Amino acid sequence: MSFNRPLTSLVRPIALGVTTAAVLVGAGLSSAQAQERVRWQVPIAFPSHLVGLSTPVRYLSESLDEVSGGNINLRYYEPGELIPPFEILDAVSEGRYDAGFTWVGYDQGSIPSLPLFAGAPFGMEPPAYLAWHYFGGGRELLEEIYDDYNVHPLLCSMIGPEAAGWFAEPLESLDQIDGLRIRFAGIGGQVMERLGASVTMIPGGELYQAMERGTIDAMEFSAPAVDRILGMQEIVQNYVMPGWHQTFTTAHLLVNKDSWESLEPQTRAQIDMGCRAATLYGYSESEIETPKALRDFEEEGVNAQVLPDEILHELRRVTNEVQEEIAAEDEMFGRVLESQQDFMRLHGNWHVKGHLPRSYYAPEEIGSD
Repeated sequence: MSFNRPLTSLVRPIALGVTTAAVLVGAGLSSAQAQERVRWQVPIAFPSHLVGLSTPVRYLSESLDEVSGGNINLRYYEPGELIPPFEILDAVSEGRYDAGFTWVGYDQGSIPSLPLFAGAPFGMEPPAYLAWHYFGGGRELLEEIYDDYNVHPLLCSMIGPEAAGWFAEPLESLDQIDGLRIRFAGIGGQVMERLGASVTMIPGGELYQAMERGTIDAMEFSAPAVDRILGMQEIVQNYVMPGWHQTFTTAHLLVNKDSWESLEPQTRAQIDMGCRAATLYGYSESEIETPKALRDFEEEGVNAQVLPDEILHELRRVTNEVQEEIAAEDEMFGRVLESQQDFMRLHGNWHVKGHLPRSYYAPEEIGSD
């Protein structure tokens, strides 16, 4: 190799490289500056400080603002600031708002299949649900459902199992449910009705007063980290687990389809990626804050009751009856349920054989021989 090349021959490629880099950077800046500006008002169904349920929408809003250089602004509004929480689907469908953030199970009265996407009883655990949603046909089914409502749904939050609720006394028999006035959501609420309870739906922000005033006798809402924020431990001391009625909980960004399709591909991709990141954010945050909350409950004297197998088996039997009846009346519910159950059989074989039994994760077993 010769080291006697003229200086100009060495400078010329360097100058060319610098010029090319400058052009590319300039093009990137021009692209960012040229990106469309999105200014959406987004009503949300939960107060924005609830861990894993609504904190992802804050993360989404802040992340999109930063990654787009301020061009994408999703300004979220607390429940009731713009519209009541249960009116989000209608408002987005009609185009009154471009998007809304909600638990889609609230709309089970008009769309019976939605609770299967929001938190199904005896359903998949979060990792399996994510696999089904993104790769097992779940997302396509949900988009098909919402197509009739001129809405594009984006999975935008997920937490693990909820607690089965707050009860005045330990739940030792399902006969105790008969006659209870209880706040219960989704398909689990229909199971409670089958067992004789009077079920009502109350937004999260109104639950403390309802329990304190005796408007309801028992309730479920979310996982320990969220329930602790609501302060239920100040009123009731018996906390029933596990969350058989919701083995996962999701929230979705519902986007008016006309608004979604009018966006440039770059903007749609950023919002889609933002929701995927927000889902991971919410799940991870919940998985650190929920065990801390459960620890604090128990240290303060709350009885964290674990339901015996015989009660869980009976709840599952009644759940199967209720779901079969819904499927017989609603074709889409049947399609979604069949898709989920097929995937659970596939994934369950791997989960049972490939994962350690839960007993290995018992606190007393950690670090023992």
